[in-house]
Amino acid sequence: MESLPPVYFSERLPLGVVFATLIFGIALLSGCASSLDAIIGVDNPRIPAATVSGARKHDIFIATTRALDADPAIMYSGERSDKIGLARVTVSVPPNHVSGKIERAKKLPPDPRTDFAVLAPVIYPDKGTFLEGLNSALAARREGERNVLLFVHGYNTTFTLAVLRLAQFVEDTGYTGVPVLFSWASRGKTLDYVYDLNSTLHARDTLIKTAELLAQTEVESADIVAHSMGVFLTVEAMRQAELMGKFNKAGRVNNIILASPDIDVDVFKKQLAPFPVEDRRFYVLISEDDKALALSRRIAGGVNRVGDASADELAALGVTVIDLTKVKDSSNLNHTKFADSPEVVQLIGNGILAGHTLHTSEPSGGLAAGLKVIPAAISGGGEVSVVPY
Repeated sequence: MESLPPVYFSERLPLGVVFATLIFGIALLSGCASSLDAIIGVDNPRIPAATVSGARKHDIFIATTRALDADPAIMYSGERSDKIGLARVTVSVPPNHVSGKIERAKKLPPDPRTDFAVLAPVIYPDKGTFLEGLNSALAARREGERNVLLFVHGYNTTFTLAVLRLAQFVEDTGYTGVPVLFSWASRGKTLDYVYDLNSTLHARDTLIKTAELLAQTEVESADIVAHSMGVFLTVEAMRQAELMGKFNKAGRVNNIILASPDIDVDVFKKQLAPFPVEDRRFYVLISEDDKALALSRRIAGGVNRVGDASADELAALGVTVIDLTKVKDSSNLNHTKFADSPEVVQLIGNGILAGHTLHTSEPSGGLAAGLKVIPAAISGGGEVSVVPY
């Protein structure tokens, strides 16, 4: 595990100073947030995306607790709304796209030959029109592919970045169903960790309502992928739905992928308690070298986060653990391996989202040197089978 330099605290040092010091460390590691988020609906007048040969398009449906932004090219801000926002955008992926990367524009407007572009934004006036649009997208798929991928992003994520991340993930996994982004009100600023955490709790009921909306469509099955602090929101919402007797009542949820969960391990154990063992079909992606979670752990009083906890401890809870510690990615934080590592997105696309499960023995190919799968260690965790490569 690559460790950070130790941080020494004086007993006289105010807690606020300690917190600010740690958050400043995160800022140094993650870099400054991009100022080029104003790309929603911005096509290139010289090179329209529709004219670029080899560019691939993905329609992304959106449910959000974000308030509308005054700038339509931002679309949704980092502030909270008490009403659910429903929308759709089309993302153009450039023909030179490299798996595991988001090719963002370095100046505006984006060049669709080399950059991701977000086009044709639609805001639905009500739930009925949103459902009509989603059902139309499902009907355009072949039978057996009328599925939904619900994605919940993490901390420090603007609306634009959330859209781009989901489009990149869909492109790289080869997902053939309909992607739906649930975007909660993250301000996309490193220093707003506590605001973001409270925003997840503010969004909990709305995420449950979004799942209920999806259940009203002609969807055949659904998969859930959540990342970082978005995992805390997702598991909280699932727990609440389970206690209400509403979780997966139709039995159409296939897989739940929890990537780099920023959750206190003790809290996670309590969150899982209402779920029968046979319903804990969760894949938990962890990495011991996750620097973002290392800092989160220090802020949280030294309690491990799920994303860098002991694999055996987590498996004992009845979840399947995928240890990515030895897998390399392009991030300096090692916090987004689920999408930044071409090998991991291949694993998710060709394995989990393709309807397979994973085997404890390492598959041949690029992942053999780095992937470790630990199945649920208690009865009822489910059989696992080999993912071909």
